[in-house]
Amino acid sequence: MKTVADLNKLREKIQNDLKARAAASPQIIIGLGTCGLAAGGKAVLTAIEAELAKHKLDIKVKSTSCIGMCEKEVLVDIILPGQPRITYANVTPDTVPTLISEHIVNGRIVADMVVGKIEAGNIG
Repeated sequence: MKTVADLNKLREKIQNDLKARAAASPQIIIGLGTCGLAAGGKAVLTAIEAELAKHKLDIKVKSTSCIGMCEKEVLVDIILPGQPRITYANVTPDTVPTLISEHIVNGRIVADMVVGKIEAGNIG
């Protein structure tokens, strides 16, 4: 590597590789900013981890801070490879089993809890 252009090329390649890797693996993202925590985010996180273990699913669970829909917390995004990123609102420990079994296990979006959808390929 001898020039800034070489460095920029390398950076772009690494960023594209990271995006491709992230898009190829299922993820769950839970809102654990102040508003998410106040709405019960820790209990939802515990319920998600327990439900994934119950179904023996190896899915990465990440947290994020507030995205500006505090009144809809706890927010949970489910990202499955090749499918739209779905944001669910007002998630509670009691609704987690439905989200995991319907959306992840059976591939059916739980429409009455959806507040957002980002088409595959437009993530990141």
